[in-house]
Amino acid sequence: MSGNRRRKLILAGAGVAVFVLGSSAADHLWRRVTGSARLVSIEDVKDDPEACLRDAGETSPGGGPNLFAAFGAAEVSAQDNGGTVNVDRPPVRTLRDTAPIYSSVAVDDKRNEVFLQDNNLWSIRVYGRTDNAKPGTPPTEPRRVIAGNDTDVQFNSCVYIDPINGDVYSVENDIGDVIVTFEHDATGNAKPIRKLSVTHRAYAMAMDEQNQEFFVSVQHPPQVAVYRRGASGNEKPKRLLMGDKTELSDSHGMAIDPRRKLLFVDNWGNIADDAKPGSGRFGPPTITVYRLNAEGDEAPLRIIQGPKTGLDWPGAMSIDPDTGDLYVANDMGQDIIVFHSTDAGDVAPSRAIKGPSTGLSYPVGVFVDSKNKEVWATNIGNSTATVYPLMANGDVAPVRVIRGAEDGKKSLRFGKTQALAYDSIREQILVPN
Repeated sequence: MSGNRRRKLILAGAGVAVFVLGSSAADHLWRRVTGSARLVSIEDVKDDPEACLRDAGETSPGGGPNLFAAFGAAEVSAQDNGGTVNVDRPPVRTLRDTAPIYSSVAVDDKRNEVFLQDNNLWSIRVYGRTDNAKPGTPPTEPRRVIAGNDTDVQFNSCVYIDPINGDVYSVENDIGDVIVTFEHDATGNAKPIRKLSVTHRAYAMAMDEQNQEFFVSVQHPPQVAVYRRGASGNEKPKRLLMGDKTELSDSHGMAIDPRRKLLFVDNWGNIADDAKPGSGRFGPPTITVYRLNAEGDEAPLRIIQGPKTGLDWPGAMSIDPDTGDLYVANDMGQDIIVFHSTDAGDVAPSRAIKGPSTGLSYPVGVFVDSKNKEVWATNIGNSTATVYPLMANGDVAPVRVIRGAEDGKKSLRFGKTQALAYDSIREQILVPN
């Protein structure tokens, strides 16, 4: 084969790695990779650079080693004429999104700051509450950034600010199985002041100030765990809401209404009993409503479910404490939908922020700022956080925007990619998330 022929080596693991190698080593069978990745395919490619494929010489978004090194490049070997050779050179290009992508938002109305959870570069970014990136201007500069190996911020899905002391909580949704807590003014590669070990696939949290408890939703097995405020280490939950009667199924967003003594959980509908092969099933998305102090295998008070609801991959939820209205970040619905606290069954939202003027793009985070009468959304489709009047309805333009990237950005929207395929006919990479 000619010396300049290239082949595409595709590995899947905690992230996506696409390596284009220019030597004959890529023509041999790759026999072994590290435990964090596996070989998907090796394909011929053309010399047609794409905008989203970055030069191999770049470091990773956080300033660390490139993705190939993260998979343990020195440990990768290839068969070469019956022998084994080490392949420790960097990839030619790496497919990744280099901008922050905001998955969660929390407003500190006492200090007039907003905290954005960035689950692409694994950071927490802090901005002024009134920051506003106008069209055509550069990305918004954060006041400070919490990021680095010592922070344990990774696969972060929820950020929460303690309204009393300003502590910053970050929920880890994959390999770490922890909630880490930082002092309010933490910055850089700061170590958490507390770590709490939680069930694998924790997603969201909420604090009940009156009872000094915080709630954590878990995707699988679906449950809500309730801990004492200040819990750390291997401390166990005070109680669990879990079981068939609960109707929980791939639980994601969660909100509590202490005034009305209610707990809300939204569910994607996927569920299985790991001990029973063939028990898996797919149901419709739902919002299940419980007593605030529900525990054990307790049935919901009511369920919001059906085509009129418009629920489609619902993410974070937030309560307006004054009205009891429930705001839902509706990812695939491309909107923020609002239900009354008493809604049940197949009911349409009372309001929806939706349309081309809103700037919403796959919103997964939402936060009600009742003091300033605003509602925030975070959009994984365009690296923005957008702000609206609290009672906004319809195709309403945001009053302010925080941007983590250039104006008009379209994110790659990588989630936790665990497999991929290469279509050699169309020369396309297919990435399920």
